[in-house]
Amino acid sequence: MQEVKALFFDVFGTLVDWRGSIASEARAALAPLGIVADGEAFADAWRGQYQPAMQEVRCGRLPFSKLDHLHRRNLDVVLKNFGLDHVDEATRTNLNLAWHRLAAWPDVVEGLSRLRRKFRIAPCSNGNISLMVDLARCNGFEWDAILGAELARDYKPKPGVYLSAAAAFDCKPDETLMVAAHSSDLAAAAAAGLGTVFVARPDERGLGKGESSASTPVDLSVKSLTELADLLGCP
Repeated sequence: MQEVKALFFDVFGTLVDWRGSIASEARAALAPLGIVADGEAFADAWRGQYQPAMQEVRCGRLPFSKLDHLHRRNLDVVLKNFGLDHVDEATRTNLNLAWHRLAAWPDVVEGLSRLRRKFRIAPCSNGNISLMVDLARCNGFEWDAILGAELARDYKPKPGVYLSAAAAFDCKPDETLMVAAHSSDLAAAAAAGLGTVFVARPDERGLGKGESSASTPVDLSVKSLTELADLLGCP
């Protein structure tokens, strides 16, 4: 850990509560249309389209496009599946931007602030740059840069996404840590040569439906970013 210069963070689920936020936004957006939505089911269905859409890009069937564009394509699919194909364009546009307004977990702002006193920090997310900037502005995240998929022109868990983040800070992969609540993300980062930190988010996908412990070997495992700041000696 003495050689670590930079920390990279997964965002959806690790730093922000996508499920609770999208559920709330879906109910609020659809209510004026007289639609009583099961927000949690809607959020789960929308998120369920996430990996399949990115896989189309990763395997080359689709050219790289921003996550905003994939989210919109996925939203149209979900609305149709829920029998809501009549929802108007303005509502769809507003709802798609809900991903730019996700609320942070309670420990995140303080944790990031403390970690930044000692390390360079940046998101390494599949979210596009404008999405990451809006989440930062909404929640008070203070990044040194916005890194990840749009910079790499590919999606995690492809190794180039992690390696491009390290290169952007002129770091060797083993001089960086990838911080995430998802074992698959950390396994891919480790395979690319980065150090890894697991953050437990046991309620990410609903009560008790997130990961409480890593299922892959990691360098550190914590329950919050403030605990990580303690372990790394960040005042």
